[in-house]
Amino acid sequence: MMHMQYQRGFTLIELMVTLTILAVLATVALPLSQIAATRNREDELRRALWQIRSGIDDYKKASDEGRVRKNLDDSGYPPTLEALVEGVKDAKDPSGKMIYFMRRIPRDPFCDCPAQSNAETWGLRSYASSPDSPEAGKDVFDVYSTSRGIALNGVPYREW
Repeated sequence: MMHMQYQRGFTLIELMVTLTILAVLATVALPLSQIAATRNREDELRRALWQIRSGIDDYKKASDEGRVRKNLDDSGYPPTLEALVEGVKDAKDPSGKMIYFMRRIPRDPFCDCPAQSNAETWGLRSYASSPDSPEAGKDVFDVYSTSRGIALNGVPYREW
């Protein structure tokens, strides 16, 4: 009586079909993962801009309330982004308590510049500069991303 021996394993055609299916799935998944990563960075940018602008507004409000000392020709906006973290002495508190507006300055997620500090990754607009061509000056009225990229919604990051 003869016993037939069967070889176990996959045929070459089965392996090729499996690899083709995996390659098709990978080509579909890669662009979706890139879009998801870009969307996450855009969310980080949105949060960072909101945090910094909120800190700038809080500084201006404290200045208008007389809690931050300023000269007559000052706008009332912070002189630097670092001033939001370093804090200022409360002019209305006799004990000289400090007012802090931010814990840290977030980094621009689209800036590929590891040598720069977090504050240096942002473009600065002074109160005296025009909205169409923002320029740094003696105060910080607003910040913007220095990225030349275009967001998923078609708006350049610099205009956020």
